[in-house]
Amino acid sequence: MTLQAVVFDFDGVLADSEPLHLRVYQELLAEEGIPFTAEEYYAHYLGYDDIGVFQALQQHKGLRVDGRMQWLIDRKTEIFQALVRRGDVLFPGAGTCLRQVAGAVPVAIASGALREEIELILRGGGLDGLVPIIVASGDTPRSKPAPDPYERAVALLAERTGSPLSPQRIVAIEDSRWGLESARGAGLRTIGVTTSYPAEELRGADLVLPDISHVTLDLLDQVVAGATSESGAR
Repeated sequence: MTLQAVVFDFDGVLADSEPLHLRVYQELLAEEGIPFTAEEYYAHYLGYDDIGVFQALQQHKGLRVDGRMQWLIDRKTEIFQALVRRGDVLFPGAGTCLRQVAGAVPVAIASGALREEIELILRGGGLDGLVPIIVASGDTPRSKPAPDPYERAVALLAERTGSPLSPQRIVAIEDSRWGLESARGAGLRTIGVTTSYPAEELRGADLVLPDISHVTLDLLDQVVAGATSESGAR
């Protein structure tokens, strides 16, 4: 295989957690007396980490953040974990895909979610220990759409494998244009899944698929090899 590694985004790719994040933000903001609609979340806030969301909410909706950032993050985590414990939030086929890919090449996660949230969901889906490298919120100076999370993931993968890796032989799987921008900025090949946005919103991807269950090792290798034409990626 020409494929060297795969880096998964988490929310919207492996975990159907965006609706949960929306519910958490809505509940938290309701406590602050601030209305927050699904339309607002998906149009302006999806793809950012918690700090980025709260900073944007301060600017757009007057959320009081100064001196309260850690409290807001802790409160959001508390509400989120309570919801996650009520049931499995992984997308159908996510576990199968992750096990198949991890059995063939090194894998990592690069996400704007908190590490404890990622680990909680993986554990709930019986996938704990399968992904040795997780780049989570706060692990890099800048979050997506900056390339830092994917650059960090590649560096950690190279360190773990003990050999240099070529970003062009690594595939990132993303669900948003911000994530795709981040991965492309780090030089990775990309697959977009339409679980959060329609295909036209993911035009920068080398390949666009309906969801994670359609990802196969053959397709990943084709993306790296450049065998997928632009017309075939739509």
